[in-house]
Amino acid sequence: MKRIALALILCLGATIAQADEYDVVDFDIFRSVDPLAQRDEFGLLHQGKHVNATDFAPRYKWRWIYYFKANEQLIVQPAYVGSMQTALRRLGYYCGPVDGVFTPQVADAIAHLQKNYSMRVTGTLTEPVRRALHMP
Repeated sequence: MKRIALALILCLGATIAQADEYDVVDFDIFRSVDPLAQRDEFGLLHQGKHVNATDFAPRYKWRWIYYFKANEQLIVQPAYVGSMQTALRRLGYYCGPVDGVFTPQVADAIAHLQKNYSMRVTGTLTEPVRRALHMP
């Protein structure tokens, strides 16, 4: 029994070492991820390859903290607004710079998104907008 357990441990260790060498193991727990990166409806992470100035702005370490913040608190955080601008740009609603500032251009982009998704058009960040953008 001890030999079988030892063989399994050695085999598992060799497999992990080989997977790490060839970058086969690509789970979020093995690398750092952006808590504000957009996720699709299945929860899969979509981090962009381009670096914006807002990527270096301070942010919370865990994604779930953003779910407990009010919308008024989120639109003053440059990291959150930058991530929202990136999501709006990805969907084709925003063409301005990703600078982390909630400008009238961002409000217009949100209004267009709300109109296309048959939401009440306010031009402000709301819970349905956050869900449509797959943001916390």
